[in-house]
Amino acid sequence: MRPPRPSRILPSLLLAVLTPLASAQTEPHADWLAREKALTEALIQTPNSLSLLSRRGDFRQFLGQPEQAVADYERMIQIDPAQDAPHWRLGIAYYFAGAFSKAALQFQKYHAYDGRDRENGLWKFFSQARAEGLDAARRDMLLYKEFDREPFPSLYAMCAGKMPPDEVLKEVETKGLQNQRQVVFFAKYYVGLYLCLLDQKSEGLALVKEAVRLFSPSEAAVDGPGYMWQVARLHAEALGREIQNPQKR
Repeated sequence: MRPPRPSRILPSLLLAVLTPLASAQTEPHADWLAREKALTEALIQTPNSLSLLSRRGDFRQFLGQPEQAVADYERMIQIDPAQDAPHWRLGIAYYFAGAFSKAALQFQKYHAYDGRDRENGLWKFFSQARAEGLDAARRDMLLYKEFDREPFPSLYAMCAGKMPPDEVLKEVETKGLQNQRQVVFFAKYYVGLYLCLLDQKSEGLALVKEAVRLFSPSEAAVDGPGYMWQVARLHAEALGREIQNPQKR
C-alpha cells in the first residue's frame, strides 16, 4: 500500500508513519515493547498527539496486537476525522483483529481517496471474502480504470476469477520481472493468500513464507516493501498457527 499523500496529511504525521519502518524492522521484539511503552508514557502527557498514536499503533500491529493498534488508529480519527479515508493501516488492523466487515468498509473508504491502488482493492476483496464468502467478494470488487504497478493488475484478475494463480507467477517471468524483488514479493504474497482463501493453506503458506524470505528485515525497510513486509510476516505467522491448530481459527 502507498503511504498517505503529503498533500492530504500533516508532514509530522507522514514522518511518524514512515520513521518506525526502518528501525522497527531491524529491532528485536524486546526493543519494540520498550518503544511501545515509551510512546504510551509520552501519550500520557499529550494524549491527542496524532503522530504518537500513529507510531504506537504501528508498533502494536508489528507486535501482533491488532486490537490495540485498532484502538490507536481509531483514536486518531476521533481526533481528526480527515484521517479516516486515507487510513488503510486501520483496515489492515481490523483484518488481523478478525473484524473483516469493518476492514472491507475501511478499504472501501480508501478507494475514494486513491482510486488507482489495486492493492487496496485486494485487501477489500480478501476482507469481504472472509466476512461474506468468495462470491460476494467477487461481485463487489472495486473498479479500476488506470494502470497500477506490477503485478497488481494480474493479481486483481486472479481474484476476479479471470486468471489462475499459477499464471500470475508465470507472467512475472514472461514480462521479465523475475529480478524485481518487490514485484516477486507481492506476487507470491497475494497468490499465497488467495490459495489460502481457496483452502489450499499449505501451498499458500509456503508462498507467503517465500515472499518474506526475499528480504532481510533491514532490506525490506530501506529498499523493499516496507510496512507490507511486516504485514506479510504477521500473515505467515498467523497462517502457520491456523494450520497447526485449525480449531482455533
